[in-house]
Amino acid sequence: MTDINTIRNLRNNHDKSINRIRKELNINWRTAKRYADTDFFPKEIHKKKSGMMYVEKWGSIVGHWLSEDSRLPRKKRRTNLALFQELQKLQFPGSYRTLCAFIQEWKATHYNEFKEDQGFERLEHPPAEAQLDFGTMEVVYQGAFKDIKILILTFPFSNTGFAVALPAENQECLLEGMKILFKQAGGVPRKIRIDNMSTAVIQRKSKFKPAVLTDGFQQFVNYYGFETQICNPRSGNEKGSVENKVGYIRYNFFVTSPIMNSFDTLNHDLEIQLIQDRKRMHYEKAKSIEELWIEEKGELLQLPDTDYPVFKEIEVSANKYNEILLDKTRIHVSHSRNYSVIYAVLRSESYQLVSSDGEIIAEGPRPYMNKKRIIDWKVILSDWRNKLSTMHYSRYWKYLPERIKLYLSNPDLKEQFKRLDQLLNLLTDQDLISIDQHFYELITKDSKGDDSYGVDWENYDAFLKPTSKKEDHRE
Repeated sequence: MTDINTIRNLRNNHDKSINRIRKELNINWRTAKRYADTDFFPKEIHKKKSGMMYVEKWGSIVGHWLSEDSRLPRKKRRTNLALFQELQKLQFPGSYRTLCAFIQEWKATHYNEFKEDQGFERLEHPPAEAQLDFGTMEVVYQGAFKDIKILILTFPFSNTGFAVALPAENQECLLEGMKILFKQAGGVPRKIRIDNMSTAVIQRKSKFKPAVLTDGFQQFVNYYGFETQICNPRSGNEKGSVENKVGYIRYNFFVTSPIMNSFDTLNHDLEIQLIQDRKRMHYEKAKSIEELWIEEKGELLQLPDTDYPVFKEIEVSANKYNEILLDKTRIHVSHSRNYSVIYAVLRSESYQLVSSDGEIIAEGPRPYMNKKRIIDWKVILSDWRNKLSTMHYSRYWKYLPERIKLYLSNPDLKEQFKRLDQLLNLLTDQDLISIDQHFYELITKDSKGDDSYGVDWENYDAFLKPTSKKEDHRE
């Protein structure tokens, strides 16, 4: 470039001829002419790769295979030789060395930075990275309020969410819930961001030391092959996607406490609702959540072939009253004092007490499965009695047993008032579930044979039978 600059300087600033420049610099006349009078501009240089792996279909095929294999555990990925044998079945004309060179280059640009595969830009939330957290929701179970935990998994890239209802927030529930969420998603996230939950983190992350995971959670992580990212303490903003999703689910699916027949039925309904929710547009991208999830789902790790067993085994002992402490609750187990060693095998919803000889001493639901808070029907029915016109629109109306709901549906307001009064009197010494179970007996006894409508309460359920028959016929 220095020689070119000298030639152009002599030509433009000193007004010398091409022949004079040739003589002074002792160069060829054509060279002097070319650089003196021709303008040169920088040009982009595109190195086009050649070879059958780039100009033919073979590179595309192998790249697809490598992309598929990267989602599998290392032991399930195909070797270079296995890929070469597969290509030979497709009449591949190249050599094994040609294939190995292509694979080495592909892995250098794709494998370590998989989130940039297929032309994706580097994003703040790459595909297949998820966030996980618990939320507390309220349901009505067996006629009473019950607090349950909702474990929520979100994928910020597509804003897709998955949720599962669980009875508690211990490690057994966490791992069982994650198994269910992975099955709903159809794969395992590559990375999962969590807070410093005690069920997964035994030592919090600090400025100078990384977080330490519990043995049970670390074993689960190793089995499924995902990477765990722990948030800094008191930094909920680091998992803002799942924090927002907890609120979204609470205010859209748990506005009023739903009636829960079982955890299985609630989880089925919740899964369907979240699938339907994906049809809405992403809050930022010009695509639906469902379209983005289809793109993202292909990046997930494959589920293992064998289901992971979730349980915890601890040693317990009985006091002199044959009581064993489980989940901070004393459980009476007959003759448990006779065993010197008792092991409690804990699962998310149940427990087993096993002797050192393998004998099952006792089993049943874990104590927290039966924890409930009563609905104060006295206050509610008193309010309804004062405002009869609002009774059927109350948020608590749907929680009434069907017999009592029909009993209060009389169109006459005076009769409604009388029946509410009657139920309030019965509630002084028993709960609504008992009233429903002994409905005919109590209503007949309380009315003392003076029923203004002359209803035979023994046949009261006949009002519901025609509807159920029609529905059965339609099915």
